[in-house]
Amino acid sequence: MADDPARADAWRMAELEREVSQLRRSNEALREYVAQELERRDDELSRPAPRIPEPPRPLVEFRVLGPIEAVVGGRLVDPGAPKQRALLALLVSKVGEPVAVDVIVEELWAGKAPPSAIASLQAYVANLRRMLEPGRAPRTPPVVLRTYGRGYLLDGRVVEVDVHRFSERAVAGWQALDGGDPQGAVDEFEAALALWRGPAYAEVADALGVRPDVARLEELRLSVVEGRCAALLAAGAHEVAVAELEAFVRAHPLREYGCELLSLALYRAGRQADALTVLRTNQRRLAKELGIDPRPSLRLLEKQILDQAPSLRWRERPTAVAKPARPRGPRVAAWPAPAGPEPSARAADTAERRVPWAALAGTGPAAG
Repeated sequence: MADDPARADAWRMAELEREVSQLRRSNEALREYVAQELERRDDELSRPAPRIPEPPRPLVEFRVLGPIEAVVGGRLVDPGAPKQRALLALLVSKVGEPVAVDVIVEELWAGKAPPSAIASLQAYVANLRRMLEPGRAPRTPPVVLRTYGRGYLLDGRVVEVDVHRFSERAVAGWQALDGGDPQGAVDEFEAALALWRGPAYAEVADALGVRPDVARLEELRLSVVEGRCAALLAAGAHEVAVAELEAFVRAHPLREYGCELLSLALYRAGRQADALTVLRTNQRRLAKELGIDPRPSLRLLEKQILDQAPSLRWRERPTAVAKPARPRGPRVAAWPAPAGPEPSARAADTAERRVPWAALAGTGPAAG
């Protein structure tokens, strides 16, 4: 029995040594694994990053801010006969969205489609496909103008539309104006307006399918013109703004925001009486033609001009500038769809179009 404790201690010591040995082997294996993993990761980091494939470049450019144009491979191509142009215009206005054959027939023939309408539509589609993809091999599926169920679509991944660039420039202009960079805003707005070559969808503007887009794009264009004039005022170019706004208000006398900008520009140009005349003429016109009163900001501006409020003066300093309501809509994938005009002047001057003239002046809260 006396030897039993000794044997037990020896056994425990042997077990402990085995555990220590196993632990050492495990630690060595772990260190080896960690070393290999670090070496593998270092090797991965030293390799050049995998090249991410670039998205496909647009194969076709469409221009609809004026007469309809198509540019294929850098070359201007003829969209064809009037009905074919109207079809192309409809598809461009819905770029990235399928348009059902029934809808196309209804809109191209204004509800009076002849028995040959489907055959004619198929011929137009075939002509457009040859025009848009002249190098496409026979029996290969089209890439630009695709069949989609019982309809057709222009694939937005390979198509570029001038409206997209116009919208991007307009948004950049508003952002510059918001960020206190009026000259940058002027540059962006001018670049946006330079894309216009005439009325949108000029030769097919009366076609049923594009009328909503024509109205929305015109409203967006007018808002950008007003934004440019607001940026000119914020930059201190009062005389230039007066010349621009006088012509604008003559053409669009019921746009209250334009009248506000013109009145402020005249006041800053030292023409207080003319500034008041603009506001009062607008007030009479609204009452006579539409039976409505001017919005409160016009009345406030009139009072501030009468009081020669210091807040109306221009002072050169960075400031965020108020802007008219930006048109917006659900079709973000194609282009921002501005809200179409309503039957009254309020379409151009919604409640969102509040103009804190102190922001334009950069002098703090409005006086009066």
